[in-house]
Amino acid sequence: MDSQLKFFTGNAHPELAEAIAKAYGSELGEVTIAKFSDGEFTAYFDETVRGKDVFLIQTTIPPTDNLFELLLMIDAAKRASARNIIAVIPYFGFARQDRKDKPRVAIGSKLVANMLTAAGVTRLMTMDLHADQIQGFFEVPVDHLFASSIFLPYIQENLDLSSLVIAAPDTGGTKRANSYAKYLDLELAICYKQRRVANEVQDMMVIGDVKGKDVLLIDDIIDTAGTLCKAASLMKEEGAKSVRAICTHPVLSGPAYDRIEASDITELIVTDTIPLQKESSKIKVLTVANLFADVVQKIETQKSISSNFII
Repeated sequence: MDSQLKFFTGNAHPELAEAIAKAYGSELGEVTIAKFSDGEFTAYFDETVRGKDVFLIQTTIPPTDNLFELLLMIDAAKRASARNIIAVIPYFGFARQDRKDKPRVAIGSKLVANMLTAAGVTRLMTMDLHADQIQGFFEVPVDHLFASSIFLPYIQENLDLSSLVIAAPDTGGTKRANSYAKYLDLELAICYKQRRVANEVQDMMVIGDVKGKDVLLIDDIIDTAGTLCKAASLMKEEGAKSVRAICTHPVLSGPAYDRIEASDITELIVTDTIPLQKESSKIKVLTVANLFADVVQKIETQKSISSNFII
């Protein structure tokens, strides 16, 4: 165990935090999130962090209490004289609010970046940001990890590449899907969709040949699952033999679970950046704990993390 390093977590996803600490060869430190009767809460460490590298593992899923727990822990660590404060955020909430896509709208991800910096974070570690430019919102180092280093070995070991086609469920995911297709030397298909309001897809069509193929849809976030399930249905209509999907962050809100169960998706492969709300026979979870633990080890020993990026 590294005596100069300590792991802590809030209430968002303690199972993942514990797995990361264990994979590193350590254990979680003691921190208390104390709540008052009116719903207000505070955070304090039950052990010294003076002169330590403090890794605060907290995925910022709704409610916003999870984000505020992280901010309070950062502030507490700063005031307790921690040497470095590293926010480990496997799922970076508010990442879909990365630009002004209409007049008079907030840029939520920039606001979150400002709050984390103001609180005192000295480094950020995250995975598959919805928009790469969010890294530029920070004035501290950002280690942006890719789930492809977990998904690609799984694809190569468990799927038949001879009949596989990589697909993007929308044009926004084309770059990501194309990276997988190029690495695996496979064909690429794209679903073109028109969306008039958030979380509601109007029209969709397939660009590319999927007839008689096993289709693998690639995305970073699955929220209500409307786009993904509609894309899977369209692939089947175009003659696909089977449809699987890979998504890094299983937000899975609203009718998502029911949609997946009723969809043409044979298997949905996700990571544990977000805890599942319930089990599903169609959902397979791959852990990111070993990847994060390995990057933590390289940061602490001042080693390059380039080897952790496949694409």
